[in-house]
Amino acid sequence: MLQPISAGFVAAVAGFASSFALVIAGLRAVGATSAEASSGLLALCLAVAVVAIVGSLWLRIPLAIAWSTPGAAVLLAARGEEVHFSDAVGAFLISSALIVLCGLWPALGRAIVRIPRPLASAMLAGVLFPICLAPIQAVATLPLLAAPVVIVWLVLFKLAPRWAVPAAMAVAVGAVFVSAGSGWLSGGNLSPALVFVQPTFDPFTILSIGLPLFVVTMAGQNVPGFTVLSTFGYAGPPRYALVATGLGSGAANLFGAHAINLGAITAAIMSGPESHPDLAKRWVATLTNGILYIPLGLAAGVAAALVSAAPTVLITAVAGLAVLGALVTSVVNAMEDPAHRISAIVTFLVVASKVVVLGVGSAFWGLAVGAIVYAWLGWRRRSAASATSELPKKAAG
Repeated sequence: MLQPISAGFVAAVAGFASSFALVIAGLRAVGATSAEASSGLLALCLAVAVVAIVGSLWLRIPLAIAWSTPGAAVLLAARGEEVHFSDAVGAFLISSALIVLCGLWPALGRAIVRIPRPLASAMLAGVLFPICLAPIQAVATLPLLAAPVVIVWLVLFKLAPRWAVPAAMAVAVGAVFVSAGSGWLSGGNLSPALVFVQPTFDPFTILSIGLPLFVVTMAGQNVPGFTVLSTFGYAGPPRYALVATGLGSGAANLFGAHAINLGAITAAIMSGPESHPDLAKRWVATLTNGILYIPLGLAAGVAAALVSAAPTVLITAVAGLAVLGALVTSVVNAMEDPAHRISAIVTFLVVASKVVVLGVGSAFWGLAVGAIVYAWLGWRRRSAASATSELPKKAAG
């Protein structure tokens, strides 16, 4: 059992260390206080733990659960839109309810999966693009602090890719010590506590944050998660996965968290042969992973204090390194089909512009404008194809 336990340990530590800063920064970007952001991270860890443990023991498959890293990027991209955190929590709840509905009503889940891949990928790429610029900006503005972070990431990305981002985060922590001293560790807020957030429902925030969060969580996490499971010979249980992660997200939302979902990268660690040669024993890895998220959640207070004390551009730089691979994948998927490259690039440009119209953020408008262009150009192509097919009939007549 040591092999799957080790795989679960590696996945938990690497997953937490790679993106906790992005989660905290994302929650702060939509109005959370340091205590609320700490509560949100703790709630995410507990939700991941419960759903992963129950799923592993019940289904006996390596059903990896993680928080929505693309979703956290959506929150970070909303910085500057003057969002009230209670409104953001209401948007989180709408997203969670839609995920549960996808599990209970398969037709809705299939409809979401059928959102044109170029548009969904381009929207995610537009969200990630400004974040991935942060390492460049950090090196330009804080070279002594940021350059070591980027260099360590680059070296380990070649030698040990799995540990590249956690190591970069460790160097960033050292940089925070250099810039802020050890004073950030003092104080009574290092012990995490769940803080209830009364949700409010603002339609503009739901469109700006809730809908994009739902789309990227489904298209960017759940669908790849099912793909990883099927790749390694497991039949992914869509109803349990979607209903359980949706309900887990909903419970965590009330304490400031955004969303949990199926894991993709961590799923590959725990579902593959390196977890265990026997397919029937790999579920132990996800059980271990879920259990470890409980003590990791107890570090939420320290994580929030670290992010609060660090220069914003430095934390965003680490987040940019963490999602760089997701940006590459999104761009490749968006541009893969030459017939839809125009609609994809329009979606990307509108989202990346961070324009706010009628109080609604760019993620929604990018998807809406891209869909219009996609439909218009697709209709023109269908019309041309129909006209071409009529020519032989007329000639024959």
